[in-house]
Amino acid sequence: MNELAQLTATDLLEGYRRGEFTPVDAAEAALKAIEDSDSAVNAFVIVEAQQALEAAEASSARWRAGRPLGPGDGVPTSIKDIFCTRGWPTLRGTRLIDADRPWEEDAPCVARLRETGAVLLGKTTTPEFAWKGVTDSLRHGSTGNPHAPRLTSGGSSGGSAAAVGSGMGPWSVGTDGGGSVRIPAAFTGTVAIKPTYGLVPMFPASPFGTLAHAGPMTRTVADAALLLDIITGFDSRDWSAAPTPTGSFLDGLRDGVADLRIAFSPALGFGDNDPEIDALVRAAAATFEQLGAAVDEVDPGIDDPVQAFHALWFAGAAKVLDGYGPHAIEQVDPGLRRCIEEHGRISASEFLDATAVRMDLGVTMGRFHETYDLLLTPTLPIPAFPRARDAPEQWHSPDWTSWTPYTYPFNMTQQPAISVPCGFTSAGLPAGLQIIGPRHADRTVLRAAQAYEEAADWGTRRPARP
Repeated sequence: MNELAQLTATDLLEGYRRGEFTPVDAAEAALKAIEDSDSAVNAFVIVEAQQALEAAEASSARWRAGRPLGPGDGVPTSIKDIFCTRGWPTLRGTRLIDADRPWEEDAPCVARLRETGAVLLGKTTTPEFAWKGVTDSLRHGSTGNPHAPRLTSGGSSGGSAAAVGSGMGPWSVGTDGGGSVRIPAAFTGTVAIKPTYGLVPMFPASPFGTLAHAGPMTRTVADAALLLDIITGFDSRDWSAAPTPTGSFLDGLRDGVADLRIAFSPALGFGDNDPEIDALVRAAAATFEQLGAAVDEVDPGIDDPVQAFHALWFAGAAKVLDGYGPHAIEQVDPGLRRCIEEHGRISASEFLDATAVRMDLGVTMGRFHETYDLLLTPTLPIPAFPRARDAPEQWHSPDWTSWTPYTYPFNMTQQPAISVPCGFTSAGLPAGLQIIGPRHADRTVLRAAQAYEEAADWGTRRPARP
């Protein structure tokens, strides 16, 4: 087994400090994992092995001199192919973009990763313009699950989750406009946090507006906190960027949950769970009680905002196609075309109505968190299903939102939400627990996730190599 590829970023950095191995060793291990496993899961659209090894050599020299650039120096890293990355095409899973042009600018999170000395391996798969909760595209094909490559990894950051879950680098950065880091984390048994909106600046602006977040995708909560430290921070290119945090997200990470009052809502009042998923999430909620938290089973009192979400989401999808000419819609994913035609052609008045639903949802959740520090839900109501499908076979709806009812509401409210592994079904498929906090309570979300991870230890179970 490629043991070095299974180490977390935190473990790698400690090994560098002690001189047990080097960033070159870690990069070679990650590249070997890509060579061995990517043909089964299709996680990468670009792999730049020579560039990665050259960056790892430079990082190794800095570590030998005792002068690492930052807390991520030498960590093998992948980037979702939504973020602009200097020198590499950003194709966004679509055939509408020509790769043969200058690529001269880094997105803010990519720039921060370069500044810390991260070793960039390549870019990961996404559905076209990151529009849905699974990862397949006409340009790059479908992405599979490390635990069962015939099944989906989820999406839209499915390539990043498949890479992290397969040992192809311990962390990645994805986008999340309706669940897109949390969905694949739940399906692949990895960790992903959608931080409070604005903490990770975005440039260029997402077509999905203020629904779209960027966030860490890792194997452990500690790595997620460390990566969040690296990629947060004000960037003037993002008009809605939050101020740079004044402390580390690692601060207080192991303070436990004994002082917290936690709500557990198994279905948010409108979902319907697979029985095995339901049992696993209920067991996870009980763990928080065992850790000393006060846990109440209670719904937050919200209605499913899916119609408002569709209006906001698919209006953005329709708008992004406008820049590619009048016939662009004829060249895209048929599912995207259907959803734009059904949901995306709305009036300004309808857009404002959807925004009003969003604002009311935010008020309700804000009041709810005056009583409860955190809210627990399943990340998803079902386990992974076959890849290259937008929904499970014979499902009641073709819309990806029909099987992700617990993720997109918290993009509308811009709250921090993390998915952590909470067990496996009888078929060996991962389940995810979602931990949601009020806006700006990212540290509380992370420390609750850390407490659960330490108690349950589900995250140590790795898939067999495909």
